[in-house]
Amino acid sequence: MIDQNLIELCRQKLISTKADLMNRFQIHIQDFRDRNKGHTGDEADQTMSLQAEHQMLAIQQRMRRQLLEIESALARIQARTFGICEETEEPIEANRLLAIPWTRLSLEGAEIRESKNRSQEA
Repeated sequence: MIDQNLIELCRQKLISTKADLMNRFQIHIQDFRDRNKGHTGDEADQTMSLQAEHQMLAIQQRMRRQLLEIESALARIQARTFGICEETEEPIEANRLLAIPWTRLSLEGAEIRESKNRSQEA
């Protein structure tokens, strides 16, 4: 069983990280809009603009994935399944939860999953 104080601490970290990501997301969008406002330019300028757009979209995709993981972790807290490894069904190490509160795997579970993925790729 996971300690309730640990769960509450992780919940607060998840909420804080989520708020930070949402703020960063908005800042990236605004920065992109500001940089590309009214810019048509020559071919080189348009290429640079497309590269900047691609980079912004890649950053946004990473942020979305992390937000989904955070939302999933918050849902696991509600469902009382937070802190249980998806591979081993054993409690996830407290230090790991504090470092990565959205994790779904213990260290052992991560090794098992990585080993499975490597064997599937071979």
